[in-house]
Amino acid sequence: MDSKKRRDYRLGIIFIVISAFCFALMDMFIRLAGDVPTLQKCFFRNLFAMIIALSALFRTHTPFRIGKGNLKYLLIRSISGGLGMICNFYAVDHMPISDASILNKLSPFFAIIFSFLFIGEKADGVEWLSVFIAFSGALFVVKPSFSAEVIPSAAGFLGGLGAGLAYTFVRKLGTRGENSMVIVAFFSGFTTLMLTPPLIMHHSPMSAKQWLFLILTGISAAIAQIFITKAYAKAPAKEISVYDFSIVIFAAALGFLFLGQLPDLLSVIGYVIIVGTAILKWRYTMKKAA
Repeated sequence: MDSKKRRDYRLGIIFIVISAFCFALMDMFIRLAGDVPTLQKCFFRNLFAMIIALSALFRTHTPFRIGKGNLKYLLIRSISGGLGMICNFYAVDHMPISDASILNKLSPFFAIIFSFLFIGEKADGVEWLSVFIAFSGALFVVKPSFSAEVIPSAAGFLGGLGAGLAYTFVRKLGTRGENSMVIVAFFSGFTTLMLTPPLIMHHSPMSAKQWLFLILTGISAAIAQIFITKAYAKAPAKEISVYDFSIVIFAAALGFLFLGQLPDLLSVIGYVIIVGTAILKWRYTMKKAA
């Protein structure tokens, strides 16, 4: 690896860790916003992210132009990502943020399944085994039962599914040459419009503190999106995506320091299984590519 590639690789790692920290901050701010309805939180998260994304396009004089044939993929990415985000926000509101974060980070394993189904990317036996083990680890976090207590965990699991489908089509759009900031702006704008009707019908008044936390949610989400985009511009996803799992450490620390949350033993076992599987899969991918 030459000096430029090594520098880009290090920058990619730094950027993706910054992104993970900002996503963990987003989860904390969601929870600190209190009893604001989940859909209302999602709306303002995307509204502020849309403003920042459009400002970035304007500042760099990048036209908001969708590539030929890409609209359908942008819509699938936005619908699946939007529904996944709603499920993730609900999970963050009703369970420890570290639990919600690790369930959302099942998305790379869902992406293996969806990439095979929708864009024809074949996975080998080791990759399919990693999916099975990671989902087994998720059972320790979800703790399946026949009570209503399982609903937030199920929502977190579905959030990871939605994110995995969304990232699959982000990859599809990337191979078709779509501008990454256009993808971010389209997603933020589409989900803002999608969430406008329920906001109008079920708007809940907010205090100044809740407004502040929702603004911080949108800012941290936008910064996280920008840095993860920068990260993958510096180094291939297969080489640095494992560092995205640092969000679990950040979420656990922030949850403990600011929310008094402490994951139970079963959840910690689940974290170890899922993160450990991600690391082993990353090492396997790097060795195969060598």
